[in-house]
Amino acid sequence: MIGFASCECIIYNAQSLKDKRAVLQRVMTRIRQKYNVSVAEIDYQDAWQRAKIGLVAIASSRLATERELERALALIDSFPELERAVTSFEWL
Repeated sequence: MIGFASCECIIYNAQSLKDKRAVLQRVMTRIRQKYNVSVAEIDYQDAWQRAKIGLVAIASSRLATERELERALALIDSFPELERAVTSFEWL
């Protein structure tokens, strides 16, 4: 089962694209280290207080895939620098 989650994030304290990239790089590196998911910034690359992150996980069952994505999203929520706004899931 392939699961895809996309989440829009707001980075309130970012004053430039450099600030935004620093926060996103920290978040995405931690997700890659801790969980078996692929992660990338997929939209709003030129907006300095807004980001859209895509996460993909593959597992033998939907439950295992969903669990891995939920853990990664919980890690995103643990960062005080950003707020997760809209999240959507797709299953293949």
